[in-house]
Amino acid sequence: MAAKADIALIGAGKMGETIAALLLASTDYRVTLIDRAQEILDAIPEHPELTKIRLNVGEDSALIDYLKGQFAVLSSAPFFLTKTIADAANAAGCHYLDLTEDVASTQYVKKLARESKQAYIPQCGLAPGFVSIVANDVAAEFDRLDTIRMCVGALPQYPSNSLNYNLTWSTDGVINEYCEPCIAIKDGVMMTVPPLEHLEHFSLDGINYESFNTSGGLGSLGETMLGRINNLCYQTIRYPGHRDIMKTLLHDLGLRQRRDLLKNVLENAVPATLQDVVVIFVTVSGQRNEALLQETYANKIYGAEVSGILRSAIQITTASSICAMVDLLKENVIPCKGFISQESVSLNQFLGNRFGQVYENKTSPGSAYNGSACNRNSL
Repeated sequence: MAAKADIALIGAGKMGETIAALLLASTDYRVTLIDRAQEILDAIPEHPELTKIRLNVGEDSALIDYLKGQFAVLSSAPFFLTKTIADAANAAGCHYLDLTEDVASTQYVKKLARESKQAYIPQCGLAPGFVSIVANDVAAEFDRLDTIRMCVGALPQYPSNSLNYNLTWSTDGVINEYCEPCIAIKDGVMMTVPPLEHLEHFSLDGINYESFNTSGGLGSLGETMLGRINNLCYQTIRYPGHRDIMKTLLHDLGLRQRRDLLKNVLENAVPATLQDVVVIFVTVSGQRNEALLQETYANKIYGAEVSGILRSAIQITTASSICAMVDLLKENVIPCKGFISQESVSLNQFLGNRFGQVYENKTSPGSAYNGSACNRNSL
């Protein structure tokens, strides 16, 4: 039997708690869970392979000591702590994985990876993360590429307010992706484009959606595809009308410059929900056998019970993604040194992993999960 791997997991919020539950249920990992809030740590069930440590990562230099001897550190902390955690991983000599969607933080991680003897695998969530693996897999079936449009959204199943939205993950992350510049390829040139623009509409299973530019979801796929494609973009999916209200708040009312106030408003006015659905909609067009074709990957994943606890769809997909990547790293399926992009992992490798199987409506370790509906069509 293979030895258990020691994992340091930073951030004990919704995502961190789900990641810990999945890793522990697999019986192949020991987890040291680190958070600054003792009350959050206390709320997490005890487990013989779980150690809880209260530590303010942003202010306490002891993090390096806690990371020494760990196989890897997984960050589910806010994006503004990415650099601190990545530096600590580098000093401690352990592998590094995170969930950040922040572009600047990821560029910093990539620089660290150039001289490191450990693996640096940022953006291991749903988007960025799994969506890049899907897009790259579909794109490989074309002789010549023209356009890739990647759309992902975590939405309430039962919207009941004017925003048509409920909080399903990090409020800081949502605000950041609505405010920061977006990377895209247009007419073969990589450029930055403004968030909340390029509004489009589509229908899936009889439900109407809108999508628009947001920051971070493209991950490293832009650099991978540059020179091979004419147009590439990432968009967030919402129900119709959401984008216009957010533009009013962020631009007309100036809350883009007052993000703490916007966070306070959203968290006190927009309820969270576990009754959500993750929608993934990726379209690729180009030439195959001298014919212009489009292929679409569409997937819906719903909140469900995992390890005996009801989890939201965004918790399930995000946590499963980073667990799959650390599992592939542990099993030497992917390189164990330097920068590892999401799209360098094949879709078959990912879906063949026990954690990645949740995207194919298969049970994850220790779960009663059964909540995916997937379709892939060539048009």
